[in-house]
Amino acid sequence: MTPDQLSSSIVDALRTLVESGSVSLPDGVPGSVTVERPRQQGHGDYATNVALQLAKKAGTNPRAFGELLAEQLRTVDGIDAVEVAGPGFLNITVGAAAQGVVAAQVVAEGASYGTTQTLAGNKINVEFISANPTGPLHLGHTRWAVLGDAIGRVLSAAGADVTREFYINDRGVQMNHFAASILAAALGEPTPTDGYAGAYIQDLARKVGEAQPGIYELPAAERLEAVREKGYELQLAEQREQLDLFNTHFDVWFSERSLHSGGEVPKTLERLKGLGHVFEDGGALWMRTTDFGDDKDRVLIKSDGELTYFASDTAYYLNKRARGFDHCIYLLGADHHGYVGRLRAMAACVGDDPDKTLDVLIGQMVKILRDGEEMRLSKRAGTIVTLNELVEEIGVDALRYSLARYPADSPLTLDVAEITRASADNPVYYVQYGHARTCRMMENAAQLGMSIPADPTEGFDPSLLSHEYEGRLLRALAEFPRVVASAAELREPHRVARYLEDMTSVFNKWYDTRECRMLPQGDEPAGPVNQARLVLVAATRTVLANGLALLGVSAPERM
Repeated sequence: MTPDQLSSSIVDALRTLVESGSVSLPDGVPGSVTVERPRQQGHGDYATNVALQLAKKAGTNPRAFGELLAEQLRTVDGIDAVEVAGPGFLNITVGAAAQGVVAAQVVAEGASYGTTQTLAGNKINVEFISANPTGPLHLGHTRWAVLGDAIGRVLSAAGADVTREFYINDRGVQMNHFAASILAAALGEPTPTDGYAGAYIQDLARKVGEAQPGIYELPAAERLEAVREKGYELQLAEQREQLDLFNTHFDVWFSERSLHSGGEVPKTLERLKGLGHVFEDGGALWMRTTDFGDDKDRVLIKSDGELTYFASDTAYYLNKRARGFDHCIYLLGADHHGYVGRLRAMAACVGDDPDKTLDVLIGQMVKILRDGEEMRLSKRAGTIVTLNELVEEIGVDALRYSLARYPADSPLTLDVAEITRASADNPVYYVQYGHARTCRMMENAAQLGMSIPADPTEGFDPSLLSHEYEGRLLRALAEFPRVVASAAELREPHRVARYLEDMTSVFNKWYDTRECRMLPQGDEPAGPVNQARLVLVAATRTVLANGLALLGVSAPERM
């Protein structure tokens, strides 16, 4: 019996009490109730505070309400005991057979176990990284490459229609500085003021010349633009390749300058004028964002006629909404904290409710230590530490998992030696080793002729999974869909990582318990209890693999 199934049973019990006249609920029976795993052992398998929530509406005290509900629940198949504790909490013990069926359910659902429809019908755009195409991706982008991708994965698992989008900042003076830097490197000249330095510029200058022979001999009027476009093309292709190798994939690569070439920015300005939220002052055009909680009004067109980034941001938001997205999620760096208020105000200025259409997540900085020293980076100074270099030194799995297991808004320091150590103290190794252990156990079972049929319930007696540690493992398995749904709703994929670590710990304790051995001993033939435990191990393998997949981390069969 899963928490959701138990929630449905409680709702049914409430409905029976209302229909029989035992209780009165003026607001009606809730569609679902919260069911949680108790924090303390001995308090049953699950707990609910529904009696405390509804007693006042029913005109009675929580404990009396709880006793009525407990009496009704004791008649439900699969529930062994219900205790009313404290002021009205219900501690519920589920029978071994009812709990054990979870294992077969997990195996039957396979890769789809953990998915829900809690966000079905929502079309969500997740924009993350948003880099200039002027250099390789680096540590500053890496955290968002992980978190943005993982957020997209958990949202999809919760039933949402998700588009992962990379916003290419390909408009502005930085593109000319980029082109001038490549040209200077090709001609053997010093890096220009405000230009980009570093070995990658030298490499790019060579690649530009190889891709378009004669480009450096073009007339000066044509040369800079040609170098800019070819350098842009090659650098963007490298960024795509870097991200693919990092297991981060985008559905849309959106060009900022396309907003201007397509005329969307002027259309946006006209729309804002029609809504009455712009004004002129000092020769500049402003958006009156202070009407919607921003700390100051924002310039759209400067007094010299130059469009601001905020004008592009507004047009881009409207472009997303015009493409049918109900909700737009932005993942921005720590230096963009001031964007939260202005983006929310911008959404309100165009007639949206930002509480419904917009999420702005601000991530904190990441430090990587190697031999006790911070690995520093600076694209302009040429001491850049690229994403590729990080992957080569740390590995995709270790880097992704280590970045995914913390909330985005927490500053993070990672030590290379610690996150690459093959030790139970290293969370990614611990979880991956747990998965590899389940695979090895399945292989050992196969050598003894044990297998799981196409219908995992065939020959499976769930009541045999009655040991205390089997109950804990089954309850942990049953919790996975709720963890995924919560991670999606809160945009917090680190909940999946922490769950996997707890899940692996529960599995290891079961594995180490002599009374819970899966394989028959000596010359004993495999019996029903061995088959039941085989299904339990297969279910554990499934959940660990599914959880790692949500983080974009592999589930190795051997380590």
